[in-house]
Amino acid sequence: MVCSAAPVLLLAMTLPLVEPPAVRAFQPGQNQARGGSGPQLDPESGAGELVLVSVYIQLDFSDEPWPVALSQPLTVPAASASSAPVTLTGLNFTTECNVTHDRRSYCACLSGYQWNASICSHRQPCQTTIKHRPCGCLVLSPTEAGYCELLPPVPATLNLDSWLQMPGNTLNLTLLMNQETTDLNWFLWPTGSPSPVLLQAGTCVSLTSSRGQTVLSIVNISHRWAGEYICRFEAQGFRWELHQVVRVPLQATDVTGLPDQLSVSCATSPGFQLSCCIPSTHLGYTASWSPREGGQASVFNKPDSQCFMLAVQHCPTANTTYICELQSPGLSPLRVTVSVTIIQDGDTTCPEDSSIAAWNVTKAGHVAQALCPGDRTGMVKRPCGPDGVWGPIHSNCTDAGLLALLLRAQLLQAGQGWPEEEVSQILAQLQEQVEAVISPSDLLALVATMTVLAKVVADTGTQLNCSALEAVLKTTDKVLGMNSSSLWTLAQRQTPSVGSSLLLAVETLAHSLCPQDQPFSFVLPNVQLQSQLLEPTFPANYRVSFPTQPPLQAWIPRHSLAPLRHNRTNVSITSLVLQELDHLLPSNYGQGLGDSLYATPGLVLAISIMAGGQVFKQGEVIMDFGDTDGSPHCVFWDHDLFQGKGGWSDAGCQVQAASASPTTQCICRHLTAFSILMSGHTVPNNPTLELLSQVGLGASILALLLCLGVYRLVWRFVVQNKVAYLRHSALLNMVLCLLAANACFLGAPLLPAGPRSPLCLAAAFLCHFLYLATFFWMLAQALMLAHQLLFVFHQLSKLRVLSLMVLLGYLCPMGLAGITLGLYLPRGQYLSEGACWLDKKGGALYTFVGPVLAIVGVNGLVLTMAVLKLLRPSLSEGPQVEKRQALLGVIKALLILTPIFGLTWGLGLATLLEEVSIVPHYLFTVLNASQGVFILLFGCLMDKKVQEALRKRFCCSQPPRSTLSLATNETYISEHSKGRSKDARKQISSSGRF
Repeated sequence: MVCSAAPVLLLAMTLPLVEPPAVRAFQPGQNQARGGSGPQLDPESGAGELVLVSVYIQLDFSDEPWPVALSQPLTVPAASASSAPVTLTGLNFTTECNVTHDRRSYCACLSGYQWNASICSHRQPCQTTIKHRPCGCLVLSPTEAGYCELLPPVPATLNLDSWLQMPGNTLNLTLLMNQETTDLNWFLWPTGSPSPVLLQAGTCVSLTSSRGQTVLSIVNISHRWAGEYICRFEAQGFRWELHQVVRVPLQATDVTGLPDQLSVSCATSPGFQLSCCIPSTHLGYTASWSPREGGQASVFNKPDSQCFMLAVQHCPTANTTYICELQSPGLSPLRVTVSVTIIQDGDTTCPEDSSIAAWNVTKAGHVAQALCPGDRTGMVKRPCGPDGVWGPIHSNCTDAGLLALLLRAQLLQAGQGWPEEEVSQILAQLQEQVEAVISPSDLLALVATMTVLAKVVADTGTQLNCSALEAVLKTTDKVLGMNSSSLWTLAQRQTPSVGSSLLLAVETLAHSLCPQDQPFSFVLPNVQLQSQLLEPTFPANYRVSFPTQPPLQAWIPRHSLAPLRHNRTNVSITSLVLQELDHLLPSNYGQGLGDSLYATPGLVLAISIMAGGQVFKQGEVIMDFGDTDGSPHCVFWDHDLFQGKGGWSDAGCQVQAASASPTTQCICRHLTAFSILMSGHTVPNNPTLELLSQVGLGASILALLLCLGVYRLVWRFVVQNKVAYLRHSALLNMVLCLLAANACFLGAPLLPAGPRSPLCLAAAFLCHFLYLATFFWMLAQALMLAHQLLFVFHQLSKLRVLSLMVLLGYLCPMGLAGITLGLYLPRGQYLSEGACWLDKKGGALYTFVGPVLAIVGVNGLVLTMAVLKLLRPSLSEGPQVEKRQALLGVIKALLILTPIFGLTWGLGLATLLEEVSIVPHYLFTVLNASQGVFILLFGCLMDKKVQEALRKRFCCSQPPRSTLSLATNETYISEHSKGRSKDARKQISSSGRF
């Protein structure tokens, strides 16, 4: 042992026990032996047993040599008269202290001894820690004294199923405890790392505890989780560390061949160099190249990787595939192949070039590769075209510093590290590295790092200090100020949602400021932030303004903040303005906005409220965006739209004209990132048109109700045969469907609009189904008419025809409505903007207009076929006069169905194609709202059978003549098919009148 100036030794004595002592071991005074007592003597111990008594002696060495001082007699404290005699049989050193010139003692415990936890927690550890020895060395002041104590048996065991873990598997470390433990933490000392890293719950790490055991689980393990695992805890008054070493072999994806293909001209380049590189590992990989003839192998070590080189000095005569085989004892070998193509005489080649990198002569059809220049990671590739002309250069070069920060953030998210410390450190370094962003890959790496850190902050509840938040804002300002045409455009081609990711990351990090650092204000050219901490008794309204162009103001009414006052906690409100970001977001427009191109004011306002450590997302916010051009839409950026890519949505937001001001006000009932969209083309919003529509629908509903009342009175008089029954049954179902659809459509504006409103969604679905059912019943009536005219001798039963009509009238529209809902609702294109009806811009409305126009076309075809059939009589079709009467019945049905429904929705299609003129909207509204009136007049009251039935009902007089209708036509057909007399048919025909 070598002692520095004024060394100190603390000794422990082992004494044989002759007989049970009368008193406990003597504790020396501070002037004799500094320290305290150790384990006590057991009064029940037998004679002659060796025990460790609590006698500690401090030896101070000044300038005397070590042997002389140690050879001096040691005075053992005398026992009292009643105590038994003791004899010193052993002497153990416990603590070695080196006293520096400032009188501070660096005291290290010797093997088998350790500082207890209470002393360790209040003393500074030595700079040079002793591995596997927690509290092995402490720094004591001149007025302090202490000693290391004897360690009891280890109170726990750390179990590991295998020290070698395969990539992708789950690692389980189990701590079995036989004593109560506290302050338990897990650490990983990675391969090549200077210090251990704390392990916490993350995307890969999970911690589970039960009685007597704690399990550390790591899923999808890779070589980055190889190293020494440490479990540190306190038990029995000491700090303990248990260790297990885990090795993880590399995968084929961890090996990089540089290059992976090469074309060589032996005339210009007789030699070339190949390499395969792996990350640093303790598994001791060795490499062998084949074929190796004409080449010399070497190893090149980097701080974090190892490369195995092969310098081929003699060019091969033919195309050759070189194999780099990596081997480690007990593991399967890893192989990387490099294809070398020899350029022969007469081959088409691309000449040497020095653009960005040095390009050697390359054979046509091959891709030349080069390492990224400088401190950048990746490859630069350039194809050689079949005509010997170089193609464009493709580079994935990324700054090594940015990649290192991204990897560090990813490991932090996985569970390696202490977020409270490392998030701020990474953000500070990221601010310095932003100057290195010169390529799209650099920009994507930077945004990815911020995104990962934002997720870590949100998942762990980490709070940022002012310096960390300033680093975020400065980094964001520089990123937004980058040339969008060169960097952002190329980055968006690779990752379209990069702008949305940046917005979400900055939003999350901005509202994570510590309450102690508020109020906080920060202004940069592209970023402005104001954060304010409101006491429980905050003022009436929260207001904030930003000197942007256009000027921006926002305020939150008191009633929106009132629910937060009941918690009696401070409320933090953060307002963040990001300029130029809206131009970098993808042009995705949600439900109600369609696919139009909109202009934006060049800024995005993000407002967030934190109360009690939780994000408060509900609340009304009013924003004034200043003077705007065009028709504004108040929108927010919904990160969940378009399968997580994000898009603009107007749900919960509306435009309100500011009183006595030309500015645009937006009112939104939730908190997120807001902006406005300006469009010059909007659907006309005319109060007269709305009033006309409501009045017309009301009149249509009354007319349909009156029609039902008339059918209630005359039903048994007008359905006296099969054709009449089927025709009026179809008409009755049309009335019921149209009545329900109009009532639903009229009440839909009273419901809260928006894709998240279940009532609005249900109303839109019902309207779609009922209006479709109306038209399908019209189709069923037309097909029944055609069947009666074309298949005279092949008639179906009334029950069978009615069943087919019901299936066609209700099942088909239900299927179409359900398919539309399932197809367009997930896309956010089902509901129209601000209304409970189908969205026309997203295409959902065409699933209604298309079937309607198709049914009108089918009815026109049925009419044409029927007319041609009646105009070409055959011998079996009866007299000509009966055919003319049937034709009049078909024309009458057509006049009821086609103009009212077909012409109405033909104009409806015109409103979809025309966005400027108001005329198609007026015509469509009048005809659509008058459908019920037309059905009452032409489908019910103008029918001769109905008129006769009403006269019988109210006038009690028998009409002199019957009415020829579809029922009369069936009577003629039925009697003709049964072979009745010609005179009878003439009597029916002569008595009929239209």
